[in-house]
Amino acid sequence: MEILNFNCDIYQYRQPLLDRALAYTRDEDDAADLVQDTFMKAFRFSAKFEMGSNVRAWLFTILKNTFLNHYYKVKRKNEMIQQGEDLTSVQLMPSASANSGSAKFMMEDIQRALNCLPDDCRFCFCRYFEGYKYHEIAEELDIPLGTVKTKIHVARGLLKKMLKNYRDGLAL
Repeated sequence: MEILNFNCDIYQYRQPLLDRALAYTRDEDDAADLVQDTFMKAFRFSAKFEMGSNVRAWLFTILKNTFLNHYYKVKRKNEMIQQGEDLTSVQLMPSASANSGSAKFMMEDIQRALNCLPDDCRFCFCRYFEGYKYHEIAEELDIPLGTVKTKIHVARGLLKKMLKNYRDGLAL
C-alpha cells in the first residue's frame, strides 16, 4: 500500500516539474523527456525513499541532477571536433606526428591497471569517470557516501602508482 501512495504522491508534482524542466531546457519536448526521466529514476530508486520525507524536494533534486548530467554530457560532446568541421593543419599535426601504436600501448596499460584494482574500487572509480555523481554511486551500491569517496580516492592512488611512468613521461 505504501508504493501506491508513493505513486500518487509523485504524480501530483508533474506540472511543477514540467515548469521547472521547461525553464532548464527551453524546449517543450526536452522538458517532457526530462520529467519522464525524473519519474523513471524516482521509481527505480523508490525503495531508497524514506516515507515521510519531502517528496517534492526529492523529485526536484532528481530533475536538476538529471538535467545537469545530460547538459555536461552534451557539453563534452560538443567540445570534441565534429566530423563536419573543417580541420586545419594545426589541428591535424598532433595526430599526424604521433605514433598511434604508443596510444594503443598506453590504453592497454591503463586497462591492465584498472583490472588490477579491487573490484569495489574499480567499479566506483569507473562510474565516477563515466560522469556519475558520488551520491548516485552510493545509492546504486547502497553504501555510505563517504565509502564511495574513499574507494575512488584509493583507486586514484593505486592508478597513479601503477601508471607513474606515464606521469613522468618515461612510458616503457
